Amino acid sequence: MTTDAPAVLSRGFVLHPRRAEILGEVHARPFRPAVAPRVFLHYAFLVTREAIEADRLFLERFCRARGLAGPGPETRHHVVAVGGGWLKWERHAEFVGYTWDGPATDGERVFAELPSTHPFGTEFVQPGPLMVAIRLDLMADRGDLAAAAALFDPASCCVSEAYGGAGVALTDFRQDGDGHTRILCLDRGLNEQQAGALVQRLVEIETYRTLAMLGLPVAQGVGPEVRRIERELAEIAGAIRTSEGLAANRELLERLSGLTADLEAHVAECSYRFGATRAYDQIVKDLIVLLHEHHVPGYGTWTNFLARRSDPAMRTVVSIQERMNDLSRKLARAAQLLRTRVDIDLEQQNRDLLSSMNARSRQQLLLQQTVEGLSVAAVSYYVVGLFGYLFKAAKEAHLLPIDPGLATGLAVPVVIACVFGLVRSIRKKHAPDGEH
Repeated sequence: MTTDAPAVLSRGFVLHPRRAEILGEVHARPFRPAVAPRVFLHYAFLVTREAIEADRLFLERFCRARGLAGPGPETRHHVVAVGGGWLKWERHAEFVGYTWDGPATDGERVFAELPSTHPFGTEFVQPGPLMVAIRLDLMADRGDLAAAAALFDPASCCVSEAYGGAGVALTDFRQDGDGHTRILCLDRGLNEQQAGALVQRLVEIETYRTLAMLGLPVAQGVGPEVRRIERELAEIAGAIRTSEGLAANRELLERLSGLTADLEAHVAECSYRFGATRAYDQIVKDLIVLLHEHHVPGYGTWTNFLARRSDPAMRTVVSIQERMNDLSRKLARAAQLLRTRVDIDLEQQNRDLLSSMNARSRQQLLLQQTVEGLSVAAVSYYVVGLFGYLFKAAKEAHLLPIDPGLATGLAVPVVIACVFGLVRSIRKKHAPDGEH
């Protein structure tokens, strides 16, 4: 299939911009063959996005100064021969790892003086705060496991056989005088590939174990805030049971909105760290499984030590994260309940307002009808007066055969009826449907 790839690509297919990166990821961190005796130094630095690029540029200058090729802009893994050994650089999401392995200065003595040729001297530029520092010695087994274990703190010494007993890994997870976590790997018949894989997995276990613990201080720091929000939510829930009126419910809803904003701010701050902690912890567990670890009588295993010391911290992180998620759901339910109450109170208030408006409308109608009766009388009075003048003029002109006063009196009911009918027709024309 590999031989067909150039022919396929030569057809002019447009490649996805991430294709090379994705295909290369499976080969990004290969095991380097290793033969005892050998010393490994590993450092992991927490870095920002800007610092990652600055670190790559430093390594590129470092390599060019020695006539070597440096890492490219998209490179995530780079290996160069430095100081009689090999320097491996790895770029991760939030940290950069440097691992150098070289021949031991004393093949008979464990944790002897470090080779002076290692690259982490004054010329080395630290890309960010140091998080992990490991010294691992790969040595041939001399058959005296008790003497090897005596180099570590007996209270936390872990000894495990790997790969069916072909290798033995010892550590106490404590720092030495140089700040390194010391790990001793004894070769009892490992081939070069097995030795390289075992060393890398031991280094990765300590690296990811340490990085996983970054979530614990965050969980401990946010814990008091979570407890405060829980207490205030309980108080609000109790107040909801007895609160009455729109003003009281609105005040509770405002308090609840403030708690929700506080919690969401903490969730936003902690979600990445908690997610990374859980991912790192799972990587550690997966790496332990890959070791095919076996218990050595009289000593604790790596699995038991990490379960006893690291698992409580991981449970704390998971517990805080679950409490925050549960709080978020409870706050949402309480807010929904209060919003429903506020809506009901608003509807009741609107009903009361409409009832008041209807009452005022009826009063206005009665007043209008009263005014309407008075207006009929007033208009009729003026119209009858006009007819009186008309009748008098007609009498003087000998056009009216009867007395003007009598004619005016006879015209009164007719005028009143006509004015009343006219007002009624106008009111019916402008009245809403159904109110005629």
